[in-house]
Amino acid sequence: MSGESDDAVRLELRFFATFRAAVGQKVLERGFDAGTTVGEVLAAIESEFPEVAGDILDDEGAIKPQLSVLKNGREVIHIDGTETVMEDGDTLSVFPPVAGG
Repeated sequence: MSGESDDAVRLELRFFATFRAAVGQKVLERGFDAGTTVGEVLAAIESEFPEVAGDILDDEGAIKPQLSVLKNGREVIHIDGTETVMEDGDTLSVFPPVAGG
């Protein structure tokens, strides 16, 4: 038994490239309420770090189409999108658009 409360989850949030620069580090650990969704976590990130506000979610609260957001290495768009529920110990990774050339 971990001793963790049933009403809290600890998440590892990972940021890459321009998002890492804006947040100031690659990995953050944050606590959220049980049942928290990907959309709620991303909104919290935008609220905590004004440098990325509006860069992750669009005006309707959807993940911007050029971004990759992964829960435990799997694209959330292939799960339940912003409604994907995060569980204790999950990792959420946020990748900015990839520039082509």
